Amino acid sequence: MSTASRSSYHPSRRIGSVQSVLDDERRSRTSTKPRAAPVSYDDAYSYAVRIAFLRYLLQPRKKRKEYVSAPKPPPRVHTSSVTELVKELVPSGSTSVKLPSGFRHSLEKRMSGVLQGIEKLPGFSDAAVKRTFAEAYTAFTAKDFQKTIDKDRKVEPLVLIFYSSAAKAQGRGKPADDHSWKVLVDRHLAMFIRLLSSILREKGDVELVTRLNTLEKKLMSNDQNLYLDTGQEDHTYVEVEIPLSYEVKDMHMVQLVAKIFGVTNSQVQADIDRNTSAWTEEAALKDYKAYQFRLAAGMAGTLRKHDFDVDEAYDEWKKGEAPHLARIFAEILSVRPDLKAGSGGANDKPLPVRPHSMYEDQAYADLSRMLSSPESPTTNLDPSFGFQSLSLDDTASIRSVDEPSYTFIPPDPRSVYKVILQYVVSYDQLHSDTSASPLSEETTEFLIELAVRWRIPQFSRHVAFVEVTTRKFLDQELPPAQLYDCLDLVKQPLEEPKKPVLIQMYTSRLSDIDPSRWTIVDFAGYQQSLRDLHDALLRDLFDLLMRCYEPKPPTIGVIMALLNNHVYPDPAFSQRPNDVAEFSQQLDNGLRQQAAQVYKNFLDTHIPRSQRDWDFANVVKLGKAVVELAEKIKKRYRNNPEIMGVSPFKALVETTLPSFEEDCHEIIKRVLQIAKETNIDMELQDGFDLYKELVEIRKMHVEALPGKPFAFHIEGLLESFVWRWIKNVDDKMPGFVEEAIKQDQFKVRTRHEGDIPTDDERHSVSIIDIFTLFTQTIDQLLQLEWNDEVHLARFMTALAKSFAAGIGRYCEIVEQQFAREMDRQTAEEVAAASKTAQERWLQYAKDAWNTKDKIQPFQFYPQSFVKFNNIEWAMQALDKLEKRMNVDACAELLNKVDGPKHPTRRPAHYVFTVKIVEGEELKACDPTGFSDPYVVLCDEYQKRLHRTRVIPRNLNPRWDESVDITVSGPLNIIATIWDYDMIGDHDFVGRTSLKLDPVHFSDYLPREFWLDLDTQGRILIRVSMEGERDDIQFHFGKAFRHLKRTERDMVRKVTSKLSMHINTSLSREALRNLLSKGITASMASLWKKRQSQAPTLTPGEVENALQPLFTYFDENFAIMKQTLTDATMMAVMTRLWKEVLLAIENLLVPPLSDKPSIQKPLTQAEMDVVYRWLELLFAFFNARDESGEVLGVPADVLKSPKWHELASLNFFYFDSTENLIRTSERMAAANAQRAQQQAQQVQQQQQLSSARNNPNRLSAPSSLGVPSFGTPSGAGAVPFGSLGTIRRGKSIMMSRNLGTMRRAKEEKRKEAQADPSDDMILRILRMRPEAAGYLKERQRQKERMAAAQAAAMIVRQSVHQGWNGQGQQGPAFGGALYGRGVVMPRR
Repeated sequence: MSTASRSSYHPSRRIGSVQSVLDDERRSRTSTKPRAAPVSYDDAYSYAVRIAFLRYLLQPRKKRKEYVSAPKPPPRVHTSSVTELVKELVPSGSTSVKLPSGFRHSLEKRMSGVLQGIEKLPGFSDAAVKRTFAEAYTAFTAKDFQKTIDKDRKVEPLVLIFYSSAAKAQGRGKPADDHSWKVLVDRHLAMFIRLLSSILREKGDVELVTRLNTLEKKLMSNDQNLYLDTGQEDHTYVEVEIPLSYEVKDMHMVQLVAKIFGVTNSQVQADIDRNTSAWTEEAALKDYKAYQFRLAAGMAGTLRKHDFDVDEAYDEWKKGEAPHLARIFAEILSVRPDLKAGSGGANDKPLPVRPHSMYEDQAYADLSRMLSSPESPTTNLDPSFGFQSLSLDDTASIRSVDEPSYTFIPPDPRSVYKVILQYVVSYDQLHSDTSASPLSEETTEFLIELAVRWRIPQFSRHVAFVEVTTRKFLDQELPPAQLYDCLDLVKQPLEEPKKPVLIQMYTSRLSDIDPSRWTIVDFAGYQQSLRDLHDALLRDLFDLLMRCYEPKPPTIGVIMALLNNHVYPDPAFSQRPNDVAEFSQQLDNGLRQQAAQVYKNFLDTHIPRSQRDWDFANVVKLGKAVVELAEKIKKRYRNNPEIMGVSPFKALVETTLPSFEEDCHEIIKRVLQIAKETNIDMELQDGFDLYKELVEIRKMHVEALPGKPFAFHIEGLLESFVWRWIKNVDDKMPGFVEEAIKQDQFKVRTRHEGDIPTDDERHSVSIIDIFTLFTQTIDQLLQLEWNDEVHLARFMTALAKSFAAGIGRYCEIVEQQFAREMDRQTAEEVAAASKTAQERWLQYAKDAWNTKDKIQPFQFYPQSFVKFNNIEWAMQALDKLEKRMNVDACAELLNKVDGPKHPTRRPAHYVFTVKIVEGEELKACDPTGFSDPYVVLCDEYQKRLHRTRVIPRNLNPRWDESVDITVSGPLNIIATIWDYDMIGDHDFVGRTSLKLDPVHFSDYLPREFWLDLDTQGRILIRVSMEGERDDIQFHFGKAFRHLKRTERDMVRKVTSKLSMHINTSLSREALRNLLSKGITASMASLWKKRQSQAPTLTPGEVENALQPLFTYFDENFAIMKQTLTDATMMAVMTRLWKEVLLAIENLLVPPLSDKPSIQKPLTQAEMDVVYRWLELLFAFFNARDESGEVLGVPADVLKSPKWHELASLNFFYFDSTENLIRTSERMAAANAQRAQQQAQQVQQQQQLSSARNNPNRLSAPSSLGVPSFGTPSGAGAVPFGSLGTIRRGKSIMMSRNLGTMRRAKEEKRKEAQADPSDDMILRILRMRPEAAGYLKERQRQKERMAAAQAAAMIVRQSVHQGWNGQGQQGPAFGGALYGRGVVMPRR
């Protein structure tokens, strides 16, 4: 390829050039010789010492001062005429340049700075300079001169005036024959011109600055230093060069070479002394002259064109060598100026004619320019020196002999450099800190010196460093971390040195130099190094990963960093695609073998050889070992999960997990089998620990093996442990509850004594402990993270049953304690008990007649109210627990899984809710004509089931108290009514019975029974039934019912202490007393004033009648608020309001009955007083402050259905009997029609849902039809009231949380408002004797309806198989079965 065509050729590698090198066919710089032998130690040492010694020879000579006799200084030349200066400033033919505007002001300011000593330019602080500038400043500030300068703006007048002022200042007082001061005039003028140039340069006047610079150089041609001249004439010290000592102690780099090659300084000194005559500057100059000639001629001894892959690369490198060679020549000649002209002897031969090469011409031109330039920093040669004057003895032989003969340059510089580099790296490993850099600063400087003197390119230096460090790594002489630093070093850019380094692209990284610009040898060596390094790294990586499952495995980070950062990204590295796949396959197989071996070791370590010795702890330990290893591997390789396409974690889990799962399954089954055979219960904690460990392994299995199922169902295998744990909880629950109550003092909790407790501090520790137990139990179950939702739902159901039992037991004990505290004898009663019978009767009579004394409030115990607060707090805590256990979701899941259950003959248990509503026309047992009745409910085995509160002085009491009775078959209950007496035994009032048979309540609809007493009067009992269900919602409903009924009973116990005063203050007797006082006062007023009309009661008198009641309320409320929470206080006040409404109702109408009443209706005046009382009581309980904010019971709570009934009663109270009867019939007919429609809707809904839902319904439907109002046998009297429905009672399922309870209460309120009843009209008619016939007719209608409904129930029972039952003995529902002669149940 010709030169012309090569210039347009796109660079590309020659085909096979690298392969030819690998086949030993490449040619070195000495192409005529066979491949050079390996570089010996002696050769490497010899050439290293030569370069180090040459560095010593070419170092700048040091100087020192010596004392000499000062010779007489030569006379200085000074300017003879100022006109010549002006001509220099303004040459002929050119025009004068004007000064910039404002120049004079700037000049005066700068000259003032010189005089003040603040001028920044150096040299102006000399006293002589200041005298000259002071003289000139005086002339410049003259008014006339200033006007001239401002007008003409020329620089010539400034120069002339300053010259004149300087001559005047310096010549003043000098002899006429003394002309030495004239030199100072030139010097000061030059400094003035320098000041002018500085000002003009700031203002941007370039042309005038150039002229001033020329004038300044002219003035200072004899002395260039303006700053050190002090005007002294004598010098006694001179600087002389220090001659070289040629001793090793002064040769720093030679000492370093000695250390690198392990040679003593004395031996190196001997070698230098022996070769001093040959290793000279002159020999170095000959070497580089010959090198330059061979470079230009393309001869051996330098890199040539065939050493490069592309011609352009060679041409570029050759061109870059010329300026560096010129600098090397200049460096040598600056030290040895005597070599410029040669020896001049007869043996001197002329320099051969240089080959015509643009690169050599350029080198000569660069050298000439450097040597002739006065600004060159490298030499102080005479500018007249030319390169043509050089004469070297052996130059002529260069052209005739092709082989190079150098003194300082080895035959194969690259090979020698590599060998020396090996010694340098080894030296730095031993003697230097390689943490900062692989090479120390001094060895780096030495290697640069070698490359500069031997003309080794930068890319060759980098490649040689890579080859050497790679080889040392392969020979295990260099650790991977240091190799990484070495490879990283050639990829880091070098900082620009202060002194230029004579190497092309010295600061470039290896990656910055295109490989096409490298030599073929360098590229081939670099590529081979990468291949060798890659193979070695893969071998090391495989060996290291085979140990990755060890407790302390070796790190692979450096190996991977070398591959990922220095091998694979390098464009010079290439490999076959199959190589990676083959290595990955081998690595994966090796890792799986290692994982299998590790698991085998785990088995040998943790599993005994004998099966009899197996237990869960062995499996747990084995699982922990597997999990810990897997987690450790996962964590270790979390940033790089795959290594060369292989995941150590995946190989581990895919090998160990299936084996562990199979072994674990067999071991667990065998352990359980052995435990069953030996009748030994396994420890629960062992089972839980095993489950937790298996769950962790299953999580890992799902994550690592998503497509492969776990080997066995863990929950099914270990379910029995959870059920055993739940049974333990259930067994220990009563004891825990009793112990918590026993340890509780029931005191409010405050942080500091004397603080007012907050609502959160008004409950005690027993209820906290119980719910803490509940929460911890749930947490313990949830912490298992049981993965079977159905199992978990069943566990929650069982725990809910246990919790409900615990809450029921707590309510039972606390309510008993509360009742004892509330029913305790007062101080007066205790005192009365010690009196005789006659004294007690006298005191009783006295108390009965003395009503003027103030009634003292009941002294409630604080611990009683704390128990009350506990119940209220327990409902809130139970509601949170219900949400935490996700009760609805559990029930829904179990219903979905179990599906509709097949009807059984009968459920195992039933829950009867018996509500003792009221009594009517009871026997009077007290001398006052009243009784204080309460009811004791017992079963047929004389076990007390419930006792109601005492209703004082009432023959028609209303208790409204309920009790739940759980039965598995028919049960007779006995209701006995007693008269409470503070003194002596309680009196018997009457008794009746009722049979609770699930067969008769199979429709789960509520029923009401008027049961006749065996003495006088009757009692109303409401009964409903629900099937006892193993349902989580049912259990929570039962727990809530326990708490709600206990709260209600506690409220009634509290309000019963106040109800006697309420009934007394709101009685007909109090009303008559108020009106009689008004009549007496009015009669007296009429007699005194002789008026014809009696005045009516004033509002103040009506209000004052209630003032004692209000005061009594306030005093009791003050006691309550000290302990009760806001919620419990609200419950008490709400119940008291209900008592108030009942008292008002008893004032207005008699109880509902089918018999006429002896109670007389009130007059209009009495009605007005009663409704005024109702308004006052409403305002008292509502308790608004001045701003209108409600502090008491909210108005919507006070406006209950009973309040609305009383409000509407006024519309019918004085209506005629005929209108009342017509209104009652119309309302009864409407209610009956509505009930029939509801019954039809319910029947349709039941038929539609019978195929989907459980036909064995265990509670009443949400909407009820017409209920049965009597019994098939007619033993019990039917209820008397509206012909509408009996509203469904609160079922357990309606009370499973606070939300359902609130919704049920709201629905009840809406039903009461939407379903008007004629009960109030019937109660008004009881006070009308003429309505007795209508009341009897209504009774006969209800009997007929009850008979029809009973017949319909028998038909329904016959339809359902298994519900017809056996023949029953005695009355179907009950009656007065027990006479006076039988043993009465205990009170």
